[in-house]
Amino acid sequence: MNPGRQKMSSVGLFCKVRYMEQNISNIKRLSNPIAYFLSVIGFLVLLFMVIGAVYYATVAVDYQWRWFKVPKYFMYKSTITLYAEGYGEIDTIADNREKKDIIVTTDAGTRTYTVPKDSYDWIEGDMVSPGDIVASYEGSWQPGILAKGLWVTLKISFLATIFGITLGIIGGVARVSDTPVLKWSAITYVEVIRGSPLLVQIMIFYFVLGTTMNKILLMNGIPKLDPQWYGIMALSIFTGAYVVEIVRAGIEAIHPGQVEAARSSGMTYFQCMFHIILPQALKTILPPLAGQFINLIKDSSLLGLISIRELTKATREGITTSLQTFELWILCAILYLLMTFTLSMCVQYLERRTATK
Repeated sequence: MNPGRQKMSSVGLFCKVRYMEQNISNIKRLSNPIAYFLSVIGFLVLLFMVIGAVYYATVAVDYQWRWFKVPKYFMYKSTITLYAEGYGEIDTIADNREKKDIIVTTDAGTRTYTVPKDSYDWIEGDMVSPGDIVASYEGSWQPGILAKGLWVTLKISFLATIFGITLGIIGGVARVSDTPVLKWSAITYVEVIRGSPLLVQIMIFYFVLGTTMNKILLMNGIPKLDPQWYGIMALSIFTGAYVVEIVRAGIEAIHPGQVEAARSSGMTYFQCMFHIILPQALKTILPPLAGQFINLIKDSSLLGLISIRELTKATREGITTSLQTFELWILCAILYLLMTFTLSMCVQYLERRTATK
């Protein structure tokens, strides 16, 4: 039997064995329902004990829970307030369909305010001063600070994942290449990036690279980059270094005879990698890749140190203004859990799909 074909079949056999083990565990669960339900009850009891301990601790410190104030951090109705710009008087209040036009004549000029009915307390001829509220009313629904922070975290994590995968695949292929320049470049990249903390790299990208690059851009009449892009760069390059080693391990798990067979059929090295080797390696590298990108989502919380209002920084700002420490931190943890758990479930689904093929 061809050694390459034998190695490929062994990888497929490994995935199928995992799939069968999952099915066997499901059968055992159904064949012994009493033990299964007792386990569920035990888990729920333990969960309620933990919740009760947390509640008792909050009672001991006399903490007042205010969950009813939490929804406004996701969606709220904005309040629009219009102010007078100078000394003057209310000249005219006229109907404008379902609204009112308030014409104010001041030393700064004449201005017309179109506002809803019942949003003001003025009558014609009233005097106004600078800073007086002409009208105040509810505006449209707006995303709250946590919703905005969650969106920034999702956006940064998604872009950093895409760039990290790209860097990791290119670096992984270069890492196993026979070309010294490619191989040494990949090794240097991996060792340098993995040899320093992510926080230090974020600071270097923002304060060193960012300051230099923004100055060059402004000198050429180009607007400076948003801090989010430096955060995305730092996360992408940091994650890519770990993905390089994951991809390298996946490639080396494939029998080298397959590379030789593909090269002998006329394929280039990179055609062989992207059409023959990497599709097979994907089955073995999915679990470690999932763990790496889950870490990426959590590591994005460090970007608040460079003035990026991601989820953690948004939570800190919400606590500063509301003093709802327990509610907002618990909610922040739940949101991170939802993101990472969703990613984990998606990867498990892909594992099952690839295991059955």
